[in-house]
Amino acid sequence: MSTGALRAHLLAARLAGPVATSRESSLRRYRLFAAGDPRVLLGLDPEGGWGEGELLRLMADKCGVSADPAHVSGPEVIDPELTVAALGAFAERLGAAAGARSPVLFGTGHPHRLLGFYACLARALSAAGCDVLTPAQGVGVDMATRFGVRPYRIDYVRGVALVREPGARRAGSATGVHSHSPLPVRIALGALAEAGGPLPELVVGDHGWVCGAGQLGVDAIGLADADDPALFVGEAEGRVAVTVPLDDGVRAEHYGPLARYVLRRARLSGRQEWP
Repeated sequence: MSTGALRAHLLAARLAGPVATSRESSLRRYRLFAAGDPRVLLGLDPEGGWGEGELLRLMADKCGVSADPAHVSGPEVIDPELTVAALGAFAERLGAAAGARSPVLFGTGHPHRLLGFYACLARALSAAGCDVLTPAQGVGVDMATRFGVRPYRIDYVRGVALVREPGARRAGSATGVHSHSPLPVRIALGALAEAGGPLPELVVGDHGWVCGAGQLGVDAIGLADADDPALFVGEAEGRVAVTVPLDDGVRAEHYGPLARYVLRRARLSGRQEWP
């Protein structure tokens, strides 16, 4: 896929341009981040004093949202040029991992939408000689939800970590639950350390998987929506290597062209086809 075709796809699928994420959602989450709400920090402990104004300017620069604080409603906007540029940097880092045959950990809090994207990359890296890690399989993790603390367990589907409700599905089947928590990646990394490694040289994912890994000093790259400021702050502070701005909630098949573009740019395009 050419850069022009990718840009057209981003706009047609509403991965960028006007997206389903609302301006109200973005501003509310920026306020929560500025207030230090752990639900929005995603495991990141910001070094700077990120007020609402600073966050809005950062998100305008890195994501393309309006920098006007008086713009308070309507659909959010992601600049497709920023998405294309970030996907190029994402591919470069992925290609470097493949060239070095680095151990890699994949994890997602959006399994219903993004599992296929990550699984495609995981298979390509595995074919390139990377060790795709699957630590803490079946280990329980208690996570806070709006209904209180609930038990979940870590599982892997096609090399990609996710969390699911105990007993909901057999291991390795279907997909898990939507999650923002950094606890799963902390448990996974802890299990690797306890077992004597190898530790991942790269974590690929979203939400708490990226921020939680970056906070612990592990190289991390990921995808983030316009209302997820934590990954962009992590990138600005040097704890997240690459953050790709896009809508993370469109239909799963719309991420297929992105996977093909990334693999081609990383010189891994012959390794794997979608999904």
